[in-house]
Amino acid sequence: MLTIQLALRNLMQARRRTALLATAIGLVTVLLVGMLSWAHGIEDSLVREATTLSAGHVVLAGFTKTNPKEAAPIVSDKETLKKIVQENTPGLDYVIDRRRGWGKVVSDTESLQSGLTGIDIAQEKRFFDSIQLAPESDYVEGGSADPVGDPMEIANRHTCIVYAAQAKKLGVKVGDVLTIQTETAGGQTNTIDITLVAVLKDMGLLSSFALLMNYDDLNELYALGPDTTGAIWIYLKDIDKADETLGHLRQVFLDKGYQVMDHDPKPFWMKFDTVSGEDWVGQKLDLTVWRDEVSFITWVVTAFNAVTWFLVVILVAIVAVGIMNTMWNSVRERTAEIGTMRAIGMRRRRVVMLILAEAILLGLGATTTGALVGAGLAAAIDAAQIKVPIEAVQAILLSDKLHLAVEPSTLVQAIFFLTLFTALAAIWPAVRAGRLRPITAIQHVE
Repeated sequence: MLTIQLALRNLMQARRRTALLATAIGLVTVLLVGMLSWAHGIEDSLVREATTLSAGHVVLAGFTKTNPKEAAPIVSDKETLKKIVQENTPGLDYVIDRRRGWGKVVSDTESLQSGLTGIDIAQEKRFFDSIQLAPESDYVEGGSADPVGDPMEIANRHTCIVYAAQAKKLGVKVGDVLTIQTETAGGQTNTIDITLVAVLKDMGLLSSFALLMNYDDLNELYALGPDTTGAIWIYLKDIDKADETLGHLRQVFLDKGYQVMDHDPKPFWMKFDTVSGEDWVGQKLDLTVWRDEVSFITWVVTAFNAVTWFLVVILVAIVAVGIMNTMWNSVRERTAEIGTMRAIGMRRRRVVMLILAEAILLGLGATTTGALVGAGLAAAIDAAQIKVPIEAVQAILLSDKLHLAVEPSTLVQAIFFLTLFTALAAIWPAVRAGRLRPITAIQHVE
């Protein structure tokens, strides 16, 4: 306790030096919290986008092969599979199934390749709670600033929904007709005309190639039976249980006699070459988690985290040099004081602890203040819903707005990491102070 009191007194006596050093440490903490909150925001956007457009928390899909060289990403007997999932999944929230495919989307002026998703409106409450209609001005030059259309109309046959970036590229608006062209598993080319009933706000990279259409229309387009589907999406009450659930369900299906593919952490469309090269026919189930289905874009989060820590380490290194110099100057200025304390019986270890206590108190106070300021700024930026005007940046951030997510663990990590770094930077000055001989220290000042 006496050491802490002395450390506080010394910091208070050197107010100017303490304030300058605390400000530097605090600013680095603000930057770290802000960058980590941004990285968490990107990850949060990725989870939201992935589990809305591409996957459930766990995905039960698979491939069917009528001959050893051709594979179709479909599974049959979907109702039985869903029942097994519902009866054998701890922590289950709900289950849906979606048809999926890939085809050419043609308007009067343009065409593009897009993923096709067949949705059944009766199963999709979560989806319709998550989407937002785009203002017509987002995809039509001179269009209304208000949204147009009703996404619930996709319950009707021969209808579809696209995202704003697609609508703009295709040059279409609500009410226009699109033609979908695709190839069935048997090699036949099929087409269908569908009416655009709604245009949604972009959700990021994944929404740039996602066309939503009536469940039965996609079934008709691919000439599939009513008890087949593309994938069964399993939503859990706790997404962190996804890997555990995957392992459990894999064993359940193996025990029930189903053929199950080895876990391959890639989206289904990256598995065609592997599956087509395997010598088997029939159906094999494939279980993945949401991360696997969007593994091709998870590099965004990894890269942003790497850049964040790289920048912060550089800044912390600069601040560490400043801390070492400042602490050593403090030791030099107090050489007589240290000599006197040593002369009256203070041990070297106690002197070292005193200098380190000053650094730790300085670091703890500065980082705590900086973390709180950084959290406040991050929350304010997130609440401001700042629009990202550049589409390429939107794709990288997986959102059309700056989204920062402040997590308590982030604040704790920032405070601990930077306080520890402050203490480490003070070790050398503290050790040198402890090595001062009392008589030498006093004579040096005199």
